[in-house]
Amino acid sequence: MTEHDVSVSLGGYLRALREARQASLEEMARATRMSVHQLEALECGTFSELPAPVFVKGFIRAYCHFLGEPPDEALRRYRDILGERLAPEPRPLAARPAPTWSGSQIFISLVLLVVFGFGLLALNLSFRRGSTPAVSGLAPGAKVEAPSPAVVPPAPGAAHAPPVASADATAESPTAHRLLVKALEATWIRIQPDDRRAVEELLPPGATREWTAVKRFLLTVGNAGGIEIELNGRPMPPLGARGAVIRQLELPQAAAAGS
Repeated sequence: MTEHDVSVSLGGYLRALREARQASLEEMARATRMSVHQLEALECGTFSELPAPVFVKGFIRAYCHFLGEPPDEALRRYRDILGERLAPEPRPLAARPAPTWSGSQIFISLVLLVVFGFGLLALNLSFRRGSTPAVSGLAPGAKVEAPSPAVVPPAPGAAHAPPVASADATAESPTAHRLLVKALEATWIRIQPDDRRAVEELLPPGATREWTAVKRFLLTVGNAGGIEIELNGRPMPPLGARGAVIRQLELPQAAAAGS
């Protein structure tokens, strides 16, 4: 079975949506920033002429968004072509039972018991301070001095304990890198800060996103000329022309070169 035969259900589904809205490929290309060739390949099912699946999913979302249709059905058909399976939806957490009146009574009793105990302790301490013992057998005018603490010599061969480091001497955390992305046009982007989970998103024009990382970012862009980038507060030069695809760009590049 050819690639066109496998994807005819998806391409025919998208073409039927567009024809039902009486929209042309040229109008859709101007609105979605996709080329007419990419739209034709999407409707014909020739995915070998399109970029990676992550970008194709972004094209499908933009296609359906232009027609005012939800992209769920089209994405499901594309996942069937790729052989992907949707993750099962998480089961809702069971609601906690409301606290009963008996539980509230127990809590109030415990609070009263603690307050009563602290009151007895304070009364006992005040009674002890008021009854200081008299010192007998002293001459008039004699002063009572507190005994000096005995100095215990260290045991032979005992090692001196090292001084404890203060909290101020703790090592500071490494300074994080900050990456700011602003979309000038509709652009598909994939960001992976350090070794954390990657984030994929189709940014609409005017959208701004920000990420932080300790070591580096891995950046994949479907429209290099459609975004502006700031790294650590400094604007970066354009990544490429409009429509150009940038894959696995490591930022900052100086850290990548030194590793």
